Amino acid sequence: MNKNLSQLTDAGVSIWLDDLSRERIQSGNLADLIDRYSVRGVTTNPTIFAGALQSEIYSSALAAEKAAGSDVSKAIFNITTEDVAAACDIFAGVYESSNGVDGRVSIEVEPDLAHDASATIDQAKELYAKVGRENVMIKIPATLAGLDAITAVTAAGISVNVTLIFSVERYQKVIEAYFAGLEQALEDGVDVSKIHSVASFFVSRVDSEVDKRLDSLGKTELRSKAALANARLAYKLFTEQFSSARWKSLSARGARLQRPLMASTGVKDPALPDTLYVTDLVAADLVNTMPEKTMMAVADHGEITGDTITSELSAAEVFMTELAAAGVDFDDVTALLEAEGVDKFIASWNELVESVDAAMGQL
Repeated sequence: MNKNLSQLTDAGVSIWLDDLSRERIQSGNLADLIDRYSVRGVTTNPTIFAGALQSEIYSSALAAEKAAGSDVSKAIFNITTEDVAAACDIFAGVYESSNGVDGRVSIEVEPDLAHDASATIDQAKELYAKVGRENVMIKIPATLAGLDAITAVTAAGISVNVTLIFSVERYQKVIEAYFAGLEQALEDGVDVSKIHSVASFFVSRVDSEVDKRLDSLGKTELRSKAALANARLAYKLFTEQFSSARWKSLSARGARLQRPLMASTGVKDPALPDTLYVTDLVAADLVNTMPEKTMMAVADHGEITGDTITSELSAAEVFMTELAAAGVDFDDVTALLEAEGVDKFIASWNELVESVDAAMGQL
């Protein structure tokens, strides 16, 4: 077991891989990452599957879908849920040993449903039923429409990975949506101890957008600090909300934490340390989902020094005040990033549909 990644796990951070493919599953790579690199879960998104399904390894599956008369959307649905189910099986031991906290594999609703709560709810239930594994998580974006879907899907007893969170204010609404879903589930007689959730807070994209604005304002001394400050303040909100009277009431009835998950933790600025968004975001009850490149960088030279969030909360608050004084409208930043995030996943989904359509057409 890698020493650095073991230390990260011991510090309270669950390491999840931000990638999945049939090749990883069938080659034994995914199982090896669990055994040697402390990987405790997997996240997927349309971009990941758009890349994965380019591989020849899917040719026979696509041929079978074509022979069965599946259209492109049905073929993608069947193939991706099959991969996720297989990954869930590989993580079954982690799931059982962690009492359901880890061993989770996430699959996302189609991104063009981001502003349609009803359709999101329907597809979330369909994905959950198709995968047929207790340790699957359904990813729902934290758009305004997504908030209603999060409540409804949670109430149905389904574990949700809330994705595309950029602001602390929206995170507050995500937590409220989760609480409301748990309360409804209890009212309906659902066993809430089986419901888990994570709230995926995107990190590196914040620095990319803020630093661009700081450069134009001539405030370069503030560069590369916004993402960490924002993520740390999200963790502060987590500790506050999950020690509230409302949460204590839910917890007493078997409810489980909705852990904050640090996503988009691959560094985009080559001038920054390649482990920055991992080593500087360490605290208890946290998940960090990493691309393999980032994970291996941490394994090789990441310095895990314990909690690097709670001691920096006051500094994070001061920094956000300085950022506003410098002329950066952070609300505008996060609104833009949410819109771009949805658009990027829609573009990846369209790419996936086009590539699968072309591949099936050649069979």
